[in-house]
Amino acid sequence: MSRGPRSAQAHRDWGTDETGCSVLHVDMDAFFASVELRRRPELVGRPVVVGGSERSVVLAATYEARAFGVHSAMPMALARRLCPQAVVLPPDHLAYQEASRAVMEIVHEVTALVEQISIDEAFLDVSGARRRLGAPTAIARDLRERVHAEVGITCSVGIATTKFVAKLASTHAKPDGMMLVPAAATVPFLRTLPVGALWGVGERTEKLLADWGITTVAQLADTEVSAVQAAVGKAAGAHLHDLAWGRDPRPVEPGRAERSIGAETTFEHDLYDSAVIGSALLGLADRCAARLRHQGFVARTVSVKVRTSDFRTLTRSRTLRAPTDVAQEIHQVARELVESVDRRGLPVRLVGVRAENLEPRSTSVLQPTLEEAVQEEAGSRRAAEETLDRIRDRFGVNSIGPASTRRRSTTTRADVDLS
Repeated sequence: MSRGPRSAQAHRDWGTDETGCSVLHVDMDAFFASVELRRRPELVGRPVVVGGSERSVVLAATYEARAFGVHSAMPMALARRLCPQAVVLPPDHLAYQEASRAVMEIVHEVTALVEQISIDEAFLDVSGARRRLGAPTAIARDLRERVHAEVGITCSVGIATTKFVAKLASTHAKPDGMMLVPAAATVPFLRTLPVGALWGVGERTEKLLADWGITTVAQLADTEVSAVQAAVGKAAGAHLHDLAWGRDPRPVEPGRAERSIGAETTFEHDLYDSAVIGSALLGLADRCAARLRHQGFVARTVSVKVRTSDFRTLTRSRTLRAPTDVAQEIHQVARELVESVDRRGLPVRLVGVRAENLEPRSTSVLQPTLEEAVQEEAGSRRAAEETLDRIRDRFGVNSIGPASTRRRSTTTRADVDLS
C-alpha cells in the first residue's frame, strides 16, 4: 500500500453526503509511540522516537518528532541528528500486540466485515451496521471515542466508497481526525493528490511515471491509458488509471490470512563472524516460530535477507518439504540460505528471517519424514519450544530463549506483513 505524501490542496471538508460511503479505514496515530506515551504520560508533548541503536531504523515517532523531519524507517542515526532532544525508547512488541488486540476487539463489535491489514490499521464495511449504529460518520465517531477511552490511544478514520480512497482519507485526517469523501467528491479529491499517494505507487513506479511527465493524479487521469501502460506496464498501467478515476471494485475481505511473519536485526558492528551471525539467525527463527505458534500458523517457505556493509540487500528463499512452526527447522534452512549468499567478501550489517506461505496449522497436512516418524525428533523439539512459549507468557517475551542468543548485543525488529 502506498505511503505517499499528503496534499496541501486536499482540504478536509468535501461535503456531508454519506450515500454509498460504507467503507471505513481505521488507522492508529503514531501507534508504537502512542502506546509508549500511554504508560509514560510525562512524555506527552515531547518529541519521542521508538527505535533501537543508531544502526537500526525508526519504528515510530510522535508528531512532535515528525516536526523535525523524523519519520518511520529512517535510520536512527539520522533521526538523532535531526532531533537530538528526542526521547528514544526501545520497542516493546508485546505491548503493541496487546494494544492492537484491544483495538481490533472494539472494531469487530462494529461489524464482522473487518479486514485487518497490519498491526495498527483495518478496513471495515459498515453497510450492514447502519440500521443498528447509524450513519458511517456516527459509527466512526463512536469507534474513535471508544478506542481513546478504552485503549488510551487515538486513531484516525477515513470514510469513502472504496478501500483505497478511505485509506487516503484517513491519512489526510491525521492526527486524531475523521474525513468523509462523498461519492461525488471522489474524483475531485483524487485530483488534488500527488501520484505517489496512489495505492501501489512506490518510488520506482513514481519515477517511471515522472519520466513521462506524470507527477499528479490529475495528470495520470488525463493521460491516455495506453501511455500509462507504456510507462509502467500493461496491467499496472490499467490499474493505476482506474484508481485515478476512483474505480476500485475490491471489497473488504474479512478474515484475510496473514501472508508472512518475520524479524530482522541490525548488528552494532558489521560482522564477518559466521558463528555470531548464525546465533542471530537462531534468535530470529525463534521469534518467527513463536509467533507462528501463537497465531496458529505453519509456514511452507523460509526466506532470508542479508544486508552487507555497502548497504547491498540480498534475499534468498526455499520452500520446505513440509510446513513448520519449529524454530530449529526454520533456523537450519535460514542458515543454509545465508551461507549461500555471495557477500563479495564484505561483512554483514543486517540479517532477517521470514516465514512465508502461511496456512492454519489446524488444517495443514503435517507429514513427517520417515526419520522423524521413527525418532519423533520434530515432535520433541516442538514440545520444548511450546514450553518456552508458556514461560514467556508468564514472565515476559525476553525472559527466556535459545542459549546461544542470550549474549548478543543487537537491535531486533519483528513484524507481521499483511500486504
